[in-house]
Amino acid sequence: MNESLLRSLTPSVLGILVRRGADFAAAEDAVQDALVEAVRVWPAASSPSSSSGGCPVRDPKGWLVTVAWRRFLDATRADVARRRRENVVDEEPAPGPAPAADDTLQLYFLCAHPSLTPSSAVALTLRAVGGLTTRQIARAYLVPEATMAQRISRAKRTVSGVRFDQPGDVATVLRVLYLVFNEGYSGDVDLAAEAIRLTRQLAAQVDHPEVAGLLALMLLHHARRAARTASDGSLVPLAEQDRGRWDTGTIVEGIGILRTALARDRLGEYQAQAAIAALHADAPSAAETDWVQIVEWYDELARLTDSPVVRLNRAVAVGEADGPRAGLAALAALDDSLPRRTAAAAYLHERDGDLATAARLYAEAARKAAGLAERDHLTRQAARLNTRRRR
Repeated sequence: MNESLLRSLTPSVLGILVRRGADFAAAEDAVQDALVEAVRVWPAASSPSSSSGGCPVRDPKGWLVTVAWRRFLDATRADVARRRRENVVDEEPAPGPAPAADDTLQLYFLCAHPSLTPSSAVALTLRAVGGLTTRQIARAYLVPEATMAQRISRAKRTVSGVRFDQPGDVATVLRVLYLVFNEGYSGDVDLAAEAIRLTRQLAAQVDHPEVAGLLALMLLHHARRAARTASDGSLVPLAEQDRGRWDTGTIVEGIGILRTALARDRLGEYQAQAAIAALHADAPSAAETDWVQIVEWYDELARLTDSPVVRLNRAVAVGEADGPRAGLAALAALDDSLPRRTAAAAYLHERDGDLATAARLYAEAARKAAGLAERDHLTRQAARLNTRRRR
């Protein structure tokens, strides 16, 4: 069974049903039924040398469209409350090749509609565009399947009245995809890899430098994934990572995509973030990192976003480029309640040789940490410095 093929066909099949007159919610349910049917009836193994790319049917998209449309008709005719839809349902189209029109881009816009909450937009995107099942999405986000089903149903009802050809906002779509990417890996779905796949698919649909910038950013971060944790699951800071474990092929691809995007001279926040990631990825060692240029990119990013998190990261970069006291001075202008500000202050105080203050701040930051891995890492940092002080 070629699961990646099924997922890649999902948005175009859904788009065809909507164009034929099905509302979005009913069409999405029908497509999910067709995917389940494909898993059931397609042979478990097929020849990878076949003309259909390893798929046991000659026209997999057409097959899915036919089955999904029949499921939609069955559901429509069976539901008395929906009999008015019969007015838009003509005779079943004759079997044949699926239409060439591709509404994938409109599905991205619809699933990231501003009326949806971020969590609902993420869930709907993964199901309607990504082709994941409700169970897979629920496991990835560590919530009960019934809870995720309700979230997706509410999201579908929310966008059911939105015109399918209504212009969408690329920036909103990118924020949703980045939310997916930052979830990483949990359950039985690698959400980081899924976000990269969906962003590649979006890049093929729309010529936009920020789409390329986000794809480059994801690739550059993903390339360092294997080195981010030790064998016991503990976090490994960037400066201590084994760069031999970084995926150089993915880094090269990400930098190439970024250079093409930057050449268009339409800078956006994802391109700026990718440029910072590229400078880290391009450095042979932590000591050889071009921190001066990283600070310059953070200046650009702060101008684009005016984000306090960006200013926090900039303060740490200033501490590397101009010394820890310069970094602490930049940090002083930021609100004490800003997440990870205390951890950044601890790091800069350690760099400045003030181990007592650094140990105290690491312990304080550990108490504020949102995740267990981060909390354990900061606790170990505090213990390490306290041990050094006692020697």
